[in-house]
Amino acid sequence: MADLSKVVEILLGGDKDKLIAEVQANLNGGADGKDILNEGLIKGMDIVGEKMESGDMFIPEVLNCAMNMSAAVEILKPHLPEESGSAKGKVVIGTVKGDLHDIGKNLVAMMMESAGMTVINLGVDIAPEQFVAKIKESGAQIVALSALLTTTMAMMKKTIDAISESGLRDQVKIMIGGAPVNQDFAEQIGADGYAPDAGSAARLAKELVA
Repeated sequence: MADLSKVVEILLGGDKDKLIAEVQANLNGGADGKDILNEGLIKGMDIVGEKMESGDMFIPEVLNCAMNMSAAVEILKPHLPEESGSAKGKVVIGTVKGDLHDIGKNLVAMMMESAGMTVINLGVDIAPEQFVAKIKESGAQIVALSALLTTTMAMMKKTIDAISESGLRDQVKIMIGGAPVNQDFAEQIGADGYAPDAGSAARLAKELVA
């Protein structure tokens, strides 16, 4: 397999043009598209997630890396087998009903995509029945609920209850995140996990699928 450490290094450096050139150079040199994705780009974004968790990288830098990775993946797409996108799990993510905050949720979605998952981002102000319908339609293994207001925390429990009442609870792992929530609250409402930031959310999603 090709040495893809330079792809990782350039991704962490944040230069999109250099990253695309390096990915293209590896393709031209005969490297496998899936290897470039998994051992270069995804491995690099795993490090980005760790740096975010430890406070060594901040949201603007993380967003830049994630957007650069997305641009590089566009170059790779024709060289990837069809199943690559969904091989590591499918996630339905959204901000619960009554809450319009989406920056953190969108960053989590980008980090999950960067980790090789298929992400269905429903947006904000999503009612419990909308989550249920999308789980049924997509066959997702993970549901990620976001809330940034203390007043919408209760809607997380209502959403989990609706998923249970629909008979889908055994099919999905449910994770929550957002400023007012924590691990204790996750346990109280019957969620499978809590993540304090986008890097740890992507890692938790991979663990829950595994």
